[in-house]
Amino acid sequence: MKLTLYQVDAFSDKLFGGNPAAVIPLQQWLSDELMQRLALENNLSETVFFVPGKPTDDYDYHIRWFTPATEINLCGHATLASAWVLYNILGHAKPAIRFHCLSGMLNITREGDLISMDFPAWQPEPLKDFPADLAVALGFIPIVQVYKHRDFLVELESEEAVRTCQPDFVRLKRLGEKVIITAMGTQGVDFVSRFFAPVVGIDEDPVTGSAHAQLIPYWAKKLGKTNLRAKQLSRRGGELWCEHAGERVTIAGKGVFFMKGEIDLTNQ
Repeated sequence: MKLTLYQVDAFSDKLFGGNPAAVIPLQQWLSDELMQRLALENNLSETVFFVPGKPTDDYDYHIRWFTPATEINLCGHATLASAWVLYNILGHAKPAIRFHCLSGMLNITREGDLISMDFPAWQPEPLKDFPADLAVALGFIPIVQVYKHRDFLVELESEEAVRTCQPDFVRLKRLGEKVIITAMGTQGVDFVSRFFAPVVGIDEDPVTGSAHAQLIPYWAKKLGKTNLRAKQLSRRGGELWCEHAGERVTIAGKGVFFMKGEIDLTNQ
């Protein structure tokens, strides 16, 4: 059996920026074990698979995402990369794409080279108590407050604190939680962030759409505005256009094609 693989740099308009995702379109599901092994072999933060829906389904595709270590319930950059491949290579002609996933229904639209994703809004709640080792793992950087929905969301004092943070990934992995660090942005950006997930095999994710399902409600409330511009300050970096709409958020970004390849599973 042979499969086609596409790699797209998501949340960037320049090659080698943003977050690279491996996109593997399928006609029917492979075993969970094989998809996990493919994700490990690709060794990117996410490998995404999707299959077409049936004529009776209320969605276009069923989508699933795997890190090198595990399946996850939501991934923004690999969803954007999948939509990019569908629109630009596989000939998806409808103006919108409806993905069904573990987190519900995701609606995707395109305007020019900007792809917009409709995601659930995850409002993080403040934590009165959090692991003392969290501050140690983040290099003793002063913490303003810690919140949580799916992941720890840690507000720091400044954009510079986010940019220069040097976490201890061994300690972060021991926490058993994924960690977002964030602060108010400067120079036309409302907020900045970084995302650490050694617990699922990713020390630092370059650009993390799903983290913004928590970041957008948080900063929308804090700044009193619904339309926000965001940057993720990883080494590769990424830009996101965001909107808070009650129980949903819109996360938009660009994508750049990197490569197309063939996976040969004949000898597996």
